[in-house]
Amino acid sequence: MEDQTELVGKTFVGHYYHLFDNDRASLSSLYQPTSMLTFEGQNFFGVDDISTKFNQLPFDQCRHMISTIDSQPCPSTGGLLIFVSGSLQLAGEDHHLRFSQMFHLIPTPRGSFAVQNDIFRLNYG
Repeated sequence: MEDQTELVGKTFVGHYYHLFDNDRASLSSLYQPTSMLTFEGQNFFGVDDISTKFNQLPFDQCRHMISTIDSQPCPSTGGLLIFVSGSLQLAGEDHHLRFSQMFHLIPTPRGSFAVQNDIFRLNYG
């Protein structure tokens, strides 16, 4: 039976990549003012900075295919660490790009989770 940590991790990952692929502007609702994104080695801080980065990506459409999801509880924050590997395909492209992404989710006062830290990297080679 799937434990709560794995269930929350899988549910979050499904929601996150659905938004990324279909309604990228809505991703901002998952972040908060203290959030940090490291995207291919560049750092972005806060909802506005992160949202601007996502909206300025040089492609409008893509499709993520998830290979693995590993989740761990983070007792010090009451949150979760989630590591994702998979591939993405840009619209009009035949080849897939491999990627890894790590999320640190923390609980919100509303009883849900927000992304505190997000690290994304394409995997070459």
